[in-house]
Amino acid sequence: MNAIISPQQTRMVLFDLDGTLVDTAHDLGYALNLQRARHGLADLPHEVIRPYASHGSVGLLSIGFNLTSEDAAFSSMREEYLALYDQVLARAPVLFDGIEALLKQLEAQSLDWGVVTNKPRRFTVPLLQSIGLMSRAACVVCGDDAVEPKPHPATLLLACAQTNIKPQDCWYVGDAERDIQAGRAAKMKTAVAMYGYLDAADRPAEWGADAFVSAPEEVLKLL
Repeated sequence: MNAIISPQQTRMVLFDLDGTLVDTAHDLGYALNLQRARHGLADLPHEVIRPYASHGSVGLLSIGFNLTSEDAAFSSMREEYLALYDQVLARAPVLFDGIEALLKQLEAQSLDWGVVTNKPRRFTVPLLQSIGLMSRAACVVCGDDAVEPKPHPATLLLACAQTNIKPQDCWYVGDAERDIQAGRAAKMKTAVAMYGYLDAADRPAEWGADAFVSAPEEVLKLL
């Protein structure tokens, strides 16, 4: 169900990063295939990797090496992957089609927008700087900035504290179930970015979001 919210009730729109604001799947996948090559494995196609791109190193190592976070080798493989991604994170990130126009519209309406991501700050800041968004965002909150990352609401509440805006005056837009869980727990209005990195197993209709957007410009209809 798409919620209709009056303009005075919305003061800020917060976005997840990977799969919602920026299409980073090519660089995340490039790093994964570099790692697979190190271990004598063939490249995985982009279409295989893309649905896992919102799930961080846990999701990528699961598809790349059939590893879970419980496996003994996971920690060392994760560090190897992150070191490789650190070298290529600004190789080819692009805004999703329609995001730049959306951000300009929010800015024109004097509505704040920000980023709340589980991505560590060491990767988030240079990535946003490389595409010119770091200085425009009202806030940038990363997974390691709070006591717990999403689905815990701590990072979203920190964004509100940094901007002095109440959670109930915010929308949170994300492409993963944990995004909607975190937004609901923070008492924000939530929208699923259906253009993001959802996979066949995802059931966004069951996540309890207030709205679904098939393209970034549809966020404006919620405001």
